[in-house]
Amino acid sequence: MKILIATNNPGKKEEIAAILGAYPLEWCFPADLGINVEVPETGSTYSENAALKAETLCKLSGMLTLADDTGLEVTALDGRPGLHSARYVPTPGATDADRRARLLAELQDKPKPWSARFVCVVALAAPEAPTRFFEGEIKGEIVPQESGEHGFGYDRIFWIPQAGRTLADLDMPEKNRISHRAVAVTRSVKGLIG
Repeated sequence: MKILIATNNPGKKEEIAAILGAYPLEWCFPADLGINVEVPETGSTYSENAALKAETLCKLSGMLTLADDTGLEVTALDGRPGLHSARYVPTPGATDADRRARLLAELQDKPKPWSARFVCVVALAAPEAPTRFFEGEIKGEIVPQESGEHGFGYDRIFWIPQAGRTLADLDMPEKNRISHRAVAVTRSVKGLIG
């Protein structure tokens, strides 16, 4: 079974490939097929955004396609950045560090702990079949001091109390045992192969 993974994000590509490596599957990315398309994330939910990406790439490739949409929801910010996590700093060329800095600036006057969760929804689109959805989450809190060299996005400031470390402190095998994306992708694969 071969799956197209509908992302160009280097961090997501590495994580999802590592998760899928435990299963008897082949996978590829849009660039491997000469597909270069940015799908606008205009949905109002994670599921809608994941479906937009999965269904668009499924139509273009004719392949079973996996896409995810992920967000960081911070309680003290009424769930922000949420759907806009990857676009939290609207400036062109904004970096992960810029997004972390904005988030921490917005939290400065809020009482601690800054509880938060990462949510991931995976959409699995197949030709001539309904799109299926799988969800994962991990709970933790935002901390002001960055820590760790792994991961991407907000991982360096997302503290996991039961691990006593940030997501960025975890190496790939550790992260892929507990992360929101690992849970959602694993559920989608198990939904495929039983």
